[in-house]
Amino acid sequence: MQTPFSQISERLHNRRFCVAGNTHGLSGAGTVFHYLVDEHGISGTYQGGRIRTGNQVGRVTGPDSIELLFQCLTTEGELLSGWSRGTVGVDSSGHTTLDFVWGWLSGATGGGESSYVELGGHLGLLPV
Repeated sequence: MQTPFSQISERLHNRRFCVAGNTHGLSGAGTVFHYLVDEHGISGTYQGGRIRTGNQVGRVTGPDSIELLFQCLTTEGELLSGWSRGTVGVDSSGHTTLDFVWGWLSGATGGGESSYVELGGHLGLLPV
């Protein structure tokens, strides 16, 4: 039997994502996000572009929804943290999509909306 957790896990666990749209955020072309899902918990790392290193922790909140806290160190040496609430979807080619509303908690002010798309299919199909 599928549960909200298993649907999110199938779409996020051990998959990588790139930015599709993020006009007010730091992540952009070259930033790659990698997610792991364990029961209702989500963890992730990201780097590339203006992000030297970053990580995320969060949870599944519904059949297609998640919430995350994130922090990063930029290539300019800034230390930033924030929150996001997202929806997990699927595009016409079958790739997982993520759409977030987010805001800064420390190091910057404001927030915005961002979207991401699965990078090259499931991680197992990507070159190492």
